[in-house]
Amino acid sequence: MPGGRLTQQERQQIARGLADGLAYAEIARRLDRPTSTITREVTRNGGPTGYRADLAHRATQQRTHRRRQTTPLGPQALPQPYGRDAEAVRDYQETLTTVFITSGLPKMMARVLGCLYTTDTGSLTASELAQRLQVSPASISKAITFLEGLDLVRRERDERRRERYIVDDDLWYQSMLRSARDNDQFIETARQGVGILGRGTPAATRLENAARFLDFVSEGLIRAAELGREVLYTRTETPPDGTAAPRSGRA
Repeated sequence: MPGGRLTQQERQQIARGLADGLAYAEIARRLDRPTSTITREVTRNGGPTGYRADLAHRATQQRTHRRRQTTPLGPQALPQPYGRDAEAVRDYQETLTTVFITSGLPKMMARVLGCLYTTDTGSLTASELAQRLQVSPASISKAITFLEGLDLVRRERDERRRERYIVDDDLWYQSMLRSARDNDQFIETARQGVGILGRGTPAATRLENAARFLDFVSEGLIRAAELGREVLYTRTETPPDGTAAPRSGRA
């Protein structure tokens, strides 16, 4: 049952799959579960090398017990618009956070980004983030500084002069350009190394090949980002006949 909680037997199957070197997707297929469920389960319980079925099951029971004992102040207690299921939204936010973690973001930064992306406004203040995630304002500040450095969030002041942290459509485009710029730094440094190490030597050839490869990839990345930028502004409308029709959000 893809929507239910993992059983102890399923966790034992996950442990056996990891021991056999199976990918998360294959383990998920055998259990008839979403891959994100397996990814989140393993990430929260020691990773692929440290996962233990009994310990994971016990930890989940303890978390469930603590949730029942305390009054939630986070997203679970917030009313959900559009008739959404609050528990389903919370679980999805955890899934999205796990995806961000596995893509390389530190845990707190991933939690902040996941929280922002699951709000309709796409913006929250530091105090709102701290309340929803049940962490200190200092943790939020550190996470925002990190994410802003990657062009994954931006900040602006609202009418009450409060700083709001925002995820919007253009940030993905800016993030792609930043990635290309980061490649340029390595390309330039690699080419400097070719001269120092001696063109034609194994080390210099390795750096030269890497520089050529990243140069090619960066050029393609920038071209694709420019061509695809319009996609970021596509909005889905639901006409009277009930069929969704995309439209551009820019004039």
